[in-house]
Amino acid sequence: PKHLLEIGVFCGVTSRNICELLNNIHGGDFTYTGFDLFGEQTDQQLNEAEPEYIKSQKFSNPFKHIYYNFFLKENLNSIESIEKFLKKFKKNIHLVKGDTNKTLPQHNLSKIDFAFIDGGHSYETTYNDLSILYSFMKNEGKTIVCDDYRDASYITEVKTAIDTFVNKNNLKLKVIKDKFALIET
Repeated sequence: PKHLLEIGVFCGVTSRNICELLNNIHGGDFTYTGFDLFGEQTDQQLNEAEPEYIKSQKFSNPFKHIYYNFFLKENLNSIESIEKFLKKFKKNIHLVKGDTNKTLPQHNLSKIDFAFIDGGHSYETTYNDLSILYSFMKNEGKTIVCDDYRDASYITEVKTAIDTFVNKNNLKLKVIKDKFALIET
């Protein structure tokens, strides 16, 4: 892919790996668009199912915990922190802050040829993200990959939304590494 979209940037580690790979493949001629709350509160009516590790910035490495929380006093999920982390790719990236139920429909996604969804974990948000992306990607031979379909972090609302979406649109779903759902448009 040349134009990749990620929903659920979190601390930007996957984003940076994606940008490094795309940069190696395309020599800097790529775009990365990342959507996340970046610390903003969600609409409580959606009752998002949030994995435990996201609820607080706790690191298993005590030095990392002390460094980021007490010395830098930096929220690693803030848009400023992610921009700093991805500064090498400043000309290639576009970060969007806010709930994708509101922000995703406001963007032209026609150039996106690969999307990775790991954002809101409620049925409504997962289904909405898929529907909006699919409206731009259908019949184009593009790819959508969803995290948390099955595995240790398995969230039933995510799986149910993906299954409902795939069945409604008569699409094929392939499970990768017993974790990811791959949908080809």
